[in-house]
Amino acid sequence: MNIKMPDFDVKKFVKDAGSTLSRVVQLTEEKLGTSEKTEMDSHFEILSERSDCARMWTEKIVRDTEAALIPNPANRVEDFIFEKIEKAKPKRLSNLEYLGLDMIEGGGEFGQDGAYGSALIKVGQTQQKLGSCERDFIGSAGMCFIQPLKKFLEGEMKTITKEKGILESKRLDLDACKNKVRKARSMLGQQTAERDLRVAQSEFDRQAEITKLLLEGISTTQATHLRHLHAFVEAQVRYYGQCNKIMSDLQRELASLGGPQPYVPVAGYEEDETNHLTGRVNNIELGGSPGYKRARVLCSYDAKDGTELNLTSNEVIFVCECNPPNSDYMNGKQGLLKGLVPKAFLEILDE
Repeated sequence: MNIKMPDFDVKKFVKDAGSTLSRVVQLTEEKLGTSEKTEMDSHFEILSERSDCARMWTEKIVRDTEAALIPNPANRVEDFIFEKIEKAKPKRLSNLEYLGLDMIEGGGEFGQDGAYGSALIKVGQTQQKLGSCERDFIGSAGMCFIQPLKKFLEGEMKTITKEKGILESKRLDLDACKNKVRKARSMLGQQTAERDLRVAQSEFDRQAEITKLLLEGISTTQATHLRHLHAFVEAQVRYYGQCNKIMSDLQRELASLGGPQPYVPVAGYEEDETNHLTGRVNNIELGGSPGYKRARVLCSYDAKDGTELNLTSNEVIFVCECNPPNSDYMNGKQGLLKGLVPKAFLEILDE
């Protein structure tokens, strides 16, 4: 029975072992200060530093973005494992969706015909919508921002790191040959050492040029990363816009249910013990008047800042005079919010 042995190049093995030993000796001598080291030119060093900086900050941005999108570290580790074994990531409910489920079930137990049970169900359904939007945003952000940055790290940066490692090996070989030339004592040994030096210098120069070209390409990747950053911001704008619309719709639904309207603080506002608006916003004193009246909005109005309320045409809100009275604005109460509303957009219903 003939057993075929795998091909084994003894000469190559011995040569590689000798090169490795020579590099170790050269590196040790450099650490001890007994051997000279070939230095790269300043332009190459600048490119190398920029490359290291790009890798470091890209890795940090990827980690921080993943942590912001998926705060639970256990879930991130699980996703990483499934990504490495090339299997679909597990579908899990978000915290908002769990909250929504419990609110809906709780609302059903309290009774959906009651004010509290009905409100719980509506809020729970909204939490589920928010959770769905959050999942879409996480997927979109991963595709448009995280994945391209990871591809850069695992592609270009890995190649650059590999080529820089080869360049360092060639540099050690070159310096080892220089030492051999200096230490050669015979004519034959001198000629052999000089021949090896020319070969090592040629290989070092070629590898340095390859590495330099790769390093110079790093600057062009920033334009690509900028496009991915814009895409990430657009995804955020869509996500927060969807969330704002969902919450605004919920706010109106809850206001339409009637019942007590809890106060939600708005920047620049305070509420005193008599449940009136107090404070000063844009040099307008708020509150002081306990009597609210109903008012119909004549046409839609977009708030100029956080001190004002957004108004929708034909909706009915509660208003009262500012203290002291202001010729342009009134205090408004709209569902869960309170703020300033322009008089010109209102028709008072309760005189």
